[in-house]
Amino acid sequence: MAKAGHGWSGAAAERGAEEEGEDPLDARIARSGCLEQHRQLQECMAERRDWRHCQEQVRAFGACMARQQRQRG
Repeated sequence: MAKAGHGWSGAAAERGAEEEGEDPLDARIARSGCLEQHRQLQECMAERRDWRHCQEQVRAFGACMARQQRQRG
């Protein structure tokens, strides 16, 4: 049965990294420090239903994730 979230629970379960009921992609985003940008993107997508109308949020989330990758790498 699919869980709420992004539906990638199987991969995380194989890694043994997820908590009970936690979506692994959501957990990764939360750990990245980009949760607010992701929330804003999700809200825009829910409202507009077309990612092309959410380019500001897409860019902000992408930039945040890129910064996190550089800091960790």
